[in-house]
Amino acid sequence: MFVQKKFVQKDFKRYTITSALPYANGPLHIGHIAGAYLPSDIFVRYLRSKGKEVTYVCGSDEHGAAITLRAKKEGTTPQAIIDKYHQINKNTFEKFGIDFDIYHRTSSDIHHETSQEFFTNLYEKGEFVEKESEQFYDEEYCQFLADRYVTGTCPNCNYEAAYGDQCEKCGTSHNSTDLINPVSTLSGKAPILKSTKHWYLPLDKYQPWLEKWLIEGKKGQWKPNVYGQCSSWLKAGLQPRAMTRDLDWGVDVPLPDAEGKKLYVWLDAPIGYISATKAWAADKGKNWEDYWKTQKKKEDESCLIHFIGKDNIVFHCIIFPAILHAHGGYILPQNVPANEFLNLEGDKISTSRNWAVWLHEYIEDFPDKEDVLRYVLCANAPESKDNDFTWKDFQARNNNELVAIYGNFVNRAVVLTHKYFDGKLPKVSAHEAVDQEVLKELAEFPSRIADSLDKYRFREALAHVMDLARLGNKYLAETEPWKLIKTDEKRTATILNIALQIAANLSIVSLPFLPRTSDKLAQMINLGDFTWSDAGRADLLFVGQNIEKATLLFEKIEDEAIDKQIEKLENSKPVQQTVENVEPQKKEMIFDDFMKMDIRIGTILEAEAVPKSNKLLKFKVDTGIDTRTVLSGIAKHYSPEEMVGKQVTMLVNLAPRKIMGIESQGMILMAEDSEGQLSLLQADKNVQNGSQVS
Repeated sequence: MFVQKKFVQKDFKRYTITSALPYANGPLHIGHIAGAYLPSDIFVRYLRSKGKEVTYVCGSDEHGAAITLRAKKEGTTPQAIIDKYHQINKNTFEKFGIDFDIYHRTSSDIHHETSQEFFTNLYEKGEFVEKESEQFYDEEYCQFLADRYVTGTCPNCNYEAAYGDQCEKCGTSHNSTDLINPVSTLSGKAPILKSTKHWYLPLDKYQPWLEKWLIEGKKGQWKPNVYGQCSSWLKAGLQPRAMTRDLDWGVDVPLPDAEGKKLYVWLDAPIGYISATKAWAADKGKNWEDYWKTQKKKEDESCLIHFIGKDNIVFHCIIFPAILHAHGGYILPQNVPANEFLNLEGDKISTSRNWAVWLHEYIEDFPDKEDVLRYVLCANAPESKDNDFTWKDFQARNNNELVAIYGNFVNRAVVLTHKYFDGKLPKVSAHEAVDQEVLKELAEFPSRIADSLDKYRFREALAHVMDLARLGNKYLAETEPWKLIKTDEKRTATILNIALQIAANLSIVSLPFLPRTSDKLAQMINLGDFTWSDAGRADLLFVGQNIEKATLLFEKIEDEAIDKQIEKLENSKPVQQTVENVEPQKKEMIFDDFMKMDIRIGTILEAEAVPKSNKLLKFKVDTGIDTRTVLSGIAKHYSPEEMVGKQVTMLVNLAPRKIMGIESQGMILMAEDSEGQLSLLQADKNVQNGSQVS
C-alpha cells in the first residue's frame, strides 16, 4: 500500500549536493536541466544564501556502453567522444549559470583509483559472489553485449524500445536477459547466450537493512514517486546484480583473473560524486571526508542529497546506498528528490529524432535570457508527474509574468523615484493601514518561500516569489503615487520607499531561481550584501541611497522568434504516416447523452495490485466530492507506485460494479492506441480535485 504524505527537510550545518552525472556522449537538452540540474542549483543557491556550507559536485559519466555506441556511430574513439562532449557540456552549464563547485570526469586517475578501492574493499570483505552466468553475445561482432548494447520489449510495461538495464518509459530496472525479443544494437540480430564469469553484489543480502533504512526510515520524508518505486522494488524482492561487465572501455576490475573485465558503470558512476569531491577538496585545501564520511558526532555529518531524474531512482536509492553500506564509513542520502520527465510540444524528448531543445542552441538563439528559461522550466517542473514544455507557453510566461509582473513592478518603482525624487530613496512618513498590511505580508514571504524549498517544492516556491512581485504591483496600483505627487509629496515618498524595499526583498528571494536577474536588480537599487535571514525587512535600503536609472530586467519575446523555434522542431519530425488498425468511429450520440456523464479530475492517494489478477490495480481516489475505491485494468501499463500522487480523469457517476469481489465506484479514463498501449488522460497542469471536464 502506498500512501502520499508530506515530508519536511531537517536543517544541517553542512551539505553535500550532487546532480546526476550526464553521459559525455551528446549535448544537454532542457529535459536534463528540468530533471536534475536546475532544481539542485536552486537548492544550492538557497542554502548558500542561508549561510550554509555546501559542496556541489557533478561531472561527466565517461564510461559504459553509451559512450562506445556513440563512438561507433561517429566513427571515432571513446576518448575522442568524451573529450568533445565533456567540454561542450561543461561550457554549457557555465553559460547557463549552473554553479557547480567542480565539474569532474570519471576518466580521471583519481576516479579510477577511488572506484577500484571500493571494489577491492568489498571483494576483500567477501561481499561479492563470483559466478558463471549466461550473458548475451553477438556472434557477428564476436563480443559480449553490455546492457545498452541490447534492446527489446520491457517485461514490465511492454515498451518495445527498452534498454538492457532499464526501461525509460516506466523507469523500472532489469537485467538484459529479462527483455522480451532482445536485439543486439551492433548487428541488429537476436543475440545468443554464452557463459562468462562476473562478480555479483548480493542485493538480496541487504534487503532487510534496506527495508529498515528506506521503507521505515524514509516514509513520509521522500517524494511519493521515489518512495513508491523503491517500495515496489523491495516488495518484488531484490536479486544479486553483476558489478562487472565484458567491455573494452571503463574502469579495470582490479583482480589478476579479470582481464577484459570492467566495472559496471552503475558501480563506478555514483562513486564519481566522491572522486569529484576528493579532487575539489585537494584543490581547496579541504578534507573530503568531512563531506562523505560518518563523524564521531552525528551533528557534524554532512547532509547528502542526490538530485536525479526518475530513471535513476533505483541506482541512487537502492544500489548505491547498498554499496556505501557494504563498504562502511560513509553517510547515506538524506533525500533523493527525483523529478519525472519533461516532454516537448506533446511528445517525448528524443535525441535520436532530434526532438529536443538543446541548451547550447538556446543560449545562442536567446542571448542573455538564461533566467527566462530557468523561470519557465521551474514554473513547469515535472515534480510529481511528466510535464510538457511548449514554445508558446515559454513566450506567454515571459511576456505575461516576467515582463508584465516582475519587470513592470521594478521598472515603475525605479522610474517614479527618479522622476519625483532625483533617484534618491525618499524618506518614510507615517504609515497608513495599506502600508502596514503590505509590510506585514512582505515579512511573511521569506519563510513561505523557504518552507516550500525545504520540501523540494520548487514550483510552489517560485510562485510565492512571483506573488511578492504581484504584491508590489498591487500596492502601487492601489496607492497611485503618480496621482498623489500633485497633492501629497510626503505620502508619495513613503509609498516609493516601501515599493523599493519590496524590490530589494525581491532581489534576495529571487537569487536561487533567477540569479542574473537578482544581481541586475541589486545593482540597479544599490542593494548591499544581504542574506536570506535579512529578507522580509523594510529597511534594506537607507534614506538618500542612490537608485540607478531603470534598465529592463526582461524584454518581450515576439512571435517571430517563437515561430522560428517551432519551425526548427517541425523540420525534425518524420513524415506523418497513415495510422492503420485504428478503431472506427462509434455510433453518433446526441449532446444530451454526453451531458449525462460527470467527468472529474481526482488524485490517487493509494494504489495496490489486486490479488490473483495480472490486469487490475485498486486505487483510493480523492475525487473532490469524496474518497472512493476504483479498479482499473492497467497493471500491465502502470505500476502501483508510479500511480500514487497522479491526477487522473475519472467518470464519477458510473454505476458501482463488483469486480473480483471489490466494488469499483467509477472509471479512470485512458487512451488506447492501435497496439493496445494505454496512457492516462491528464490535465496539462495540476488542478483542484473535483474539477469538471467539459
